[in-house]
Amino acid sequence: MADRRPILFFDSGVGGLSVLAPTARLLPHAPLIYVADSAGFPYGTRSEAEIATRVPALLGRLAERYDPRLIVIACNTASTIALQHVRAALDVPIVGTVPAIKPAAELSRTRVIGVLGTAATVRQPYVDDLAARFAADCTVLRHGSAELVELAETALGRERPSIESVRDALAGLLSQERAEAIDVIVNACTHFPLLGDELDAATGGKIAFIDGGPGIARRVAYLTSGQEWPSAMPGRAVFTARNAHTETLVPALARFGLSEIETL
Repeated sequence: MADRRPILFFDSGVGGLSVLAPTARLLPHAPLIYVADSAGFPYGTRSEAEIATRVPALLGRLAERYDPRLIVIACNTASTIALQHVRAALDVPIVGTVPAIKPAAELSRTRVIGVLGTAATVRQPYVDDLAARFAADCTVLRHGSAELVELAETALGRERPSIESVRDALAGLLSQERAEAIDVIVNACTHFPLLGDELDAATGGKIAFIDGGPGIARRVAYLTSGQEWPSAMPGRAVFTARNAHTETLVPALARFGLSEIETL
């Protein structure tokens, strides 16, 4: 019998779909479960202590319920704060999502890069370490935007945001000293690639945006290389709470191959 254990993706909202999508393209036969912690959304405005406690406990429940072969924490905030706690607590391979500062530094010609995430992510020592290790010769400007997270959630469920609203959300980054020299911005929140067209339009196509989704997909493919996959299985989306907003997401989730909806 084929191994029916799924790959489980976890985020506070729908941002992790930007990681699930490239993984599904690389592994079209892999059974996928996507979990949105809608009861805890948004993580970016929560304290480190809340996230470090909530995420391992919740993933422990999910691992027991769904028996995943691998878990992807498809959330920069959860990864930069709770990744080591989760790995210590669970006997399951864990792949985290961290800001793509290394490839951004490799791409930048001006040596000025932006890191656009949540407030909780951009203040983490983990980000300090990435910048020191991989972008020591760059000016690294950071900004946390809860507004962009909300715009991405709304865009997937209801309507696309205006370019003006995205431009306003970027102002906290692009108004900083030396920001006029930014040529690469790291999408250090998995929600933000879902606004790719709007981000490009808001910056006049003059800035490259980079995220970790494709690299994470390649890592998952490597870690599952040689494993057996079942015949076609419908993807499943799981919410930790159902509300009016989560109901608006159901059609979009189906477009990502997640046709079964559950509540934890």
